[in-house]
Amino acid sequence: MWTIAATWRMALEGITEAGKNLDQSGHASDAVELAAKAVEDNQWYKSVGYGGLPNEEMDVELDAGFMDGDTMDIGAVAGIHDFANPISIAHRLSHEDTNCILAAQGAERFASHEGFERKNMLTERAKRLYYEKVEESHTTQNPYKGHDTVGIVAVDQQGSIAAGTSTSGLFLKRPGRIGDSPIVGSGFYADSTVGAASATGLGEDLMKGCISYEIVRRMKNGESVQEACDHAVSELNQKLIQCRGKAGDLSVVAVDKAGNFGAATNIDGFSFVAAREGEEPVVYVTHAENGHTSYEKASEEWLAEYMSTHSAQVDQK
Repeated sequence: MWTIAATWRMALEGITEAGKNLDQSGHASDAVELAAKAVEDNQWYKSVGYGGLPNEEMDVELDAGFMDGDTMDIGAVAGIHDFANPISIAHRLSHEDTNCILAAQGAERFASHEGFERKNMLTERAKRLYYEKVEESHTTQNPYKGHDTVGIVAVDQQGSIAAGTSTSGLFLKRPGRIGDSPIVGSGFYADSTVGAASATGLGEDLMKGCISYEIVRRMKNGESVQEACDHAVSELNQKLIQCRGKAGDLSVVAVDKAGNFGAATNIDGFSFVAAREGEEPVVYVTHAENGHTSYEKASEEWLAEYMSTHSAQVDQK
């Protein structure tokens, strides 16, 4: 039985499309790429791809990562400019034995040589949001942390597993800043003998726990997918508070080799999407309490509010 899950409501359309592919015996790797591309191409989702919010110099820098759980192949791009689908470039790089993680100009040269579509990823709406946030903060040195990665995990009918991520990173980040999304083991991890996990939140803190690998490791050691998610998030959250006095946003989704899915978070308002063979895609809204995350199907009111907020126009100032 195939299963696919992804962070945030913004993945719903992509998960729906990827589910059709999996229903036709498609490979988990292709499903992950399809789902991520749908988010990258949607201008209304301001944390991924086209329309993604820029860094402090108003440049859109994109990160993406990919892992094939059958072969353990990985590919990633970091700080790449003006290419439409960084997840596709990361997937292509996963076929390389070496030089499979590229950054900035090196990633752009590779993508250009391979014929990937060039595109100006900075939209007028993103420019307006940039000026609005700078005006509010009176500085470009304080990144806005309410920024979200699309992370996707999938298992197909043949038992193959894959994971991927795509993001434009922290809004108003310093040029060249890299978070967890293109870092294997932190933003994503897949092993077809066990399962896969992907993360979203504050990359600087997610990396401190190598959280995606940690979830897969826990599943390998016998924990259920939900237990692994809960324990990994809760322990990292507690460790960060103990050591640093605070913890950033930590949220994850995961699947195991049997097609079960799980999710965990340390924040209010985290949503995710999951679909399984014979079932329609469902948007879930989570609730975290005492180190355990529960979730329920999003209401029609919640869904309407989400779309209204995320597709809102920004006035010219």
